[in-house]
Amino acid sequence: MKTWIIVLLIVLPSIVSAAHLRYEREYQAQWCSAVGGETEYRLQDGTRVDCLTDDYAIEFDFASKWAESIGQSLYYGICTERLPGVVLILEKESDSRYLPRIKAVANLHGIKVWTTGPCATGEGHEQ
Repeated sequence: MKTWIIVLLIVLPSIVSAAHLRYEREYQAQWCSAVGGETEYRLQDGTRVDCLTDDYAIEFDFASKWAESIGQSLYYGICTERLPGVVLILEKESDSRYLPRIKAVANLHGIKVWTTGPCATGEGHEQ
């Protein structure tokens, strides 16, 4: 039984990450470094801002998790007294279907949205 648990702990992360081209933290590190931000900024409650810049508290998420990224960016913005921001990771063409959804909410709540990844194009794109 213990052997199976160890095998699952080793193999499961590889299976989960296979759904994406790269890990979220890889996109985060590259993008955040390019804008001069601090990655994994730790808050008093133990949560971490993916990228903290002078102006923004930024959450990174894959496109299908767009709704989660909104709440996190708003919370991080409050905690750091920065503007909320989201970097949406677009790895496949079909991910673009989430852009109108996040933009509708972001425009209403003052959240800045950028995109990154192999299928990121257009306004707000930084890679």
